[in-house]
Amino acid sequence: MKKPVIGITLDWEAGGGYSAMPHYALRQNYADAVSRAGGIPLMLPHHPELVDDTLTLLDGLIITGGNFDIDPSYYGGGAKHPTVTTKDHRTTFELAITRKALAKNLPILGICGGEQLLNVLLGGTLIQHIPDSVENALEHEHKPHTAAGHTIAITTNTLFHRIVGEETMAVNSTHHQAVATVGNNVTIAAIAPDGVIEAIEYTNHPFCIGVQWHPEYEISAGDSKLFTAFIKSAIV
Repeated sequence: MKKPVIGITLDWEAGGGYSAMPHYALRQNYADAVSRAGGIPLMLPHHPELVDDTLTLLDGLIITGGNFDIDPSYYGGGAKHPTVTTKDHRTTFELAITRKALAKNLPILGICGGEQLLNVLLGGTLIQHIPDSVENALEHEHKPHTAAGHTIAITTNTLFHRIVGEETMAVNSTHHQAVATVGNNVTIAAIAPDGVIEAIEYTNHPFCIGVQWHPEYEISAGDSKLFTAFIKSAIV
């Protein structure tokens, strides 16, 4: 049986730090989680003009997170909150490849900022900064990422619930933004104790799930189950 090829979007950094030149970056555990679940990870640089050709190589798509935000102009969010930092070329590429992956019915998994991008692409909006918008909010920028930050309540009768087989789950948490209003035909699949939306799924698609935490750390059994189900859905 052919192993599915899973495209994983890369982060981008300007010159400085690791290299004086602009460079791409990706934590190894994204690729490790894909390979452990039976897929072949393929890293995707930001070339919108190559999206059509790139998609011919892929059986599934992971939109990763990163230390940046989507420009609020994409969802009518008004002025940028002072904490908002954008990477516009990365967002342009991720919107382009995700839009066409949806049209091709490729399995899609959005992680952290990837969930937010999915929701925006599907017509939803975002909370620009949780501490300023959610009363009695939890600490969603919890460290270390290798430990649980809080639990989530999983919505029954969702694809995510069928995958995990549990009604609650411990997750890590490293984000200051979140889904505000869900997009068209998007279902809330999990919420945090403070009401912050933690997982969504697009109901008009065979497998399109966004999660606000980082399941590639696999701190809960449900994280591994999510990757296994995602890879299984990508087998052609």
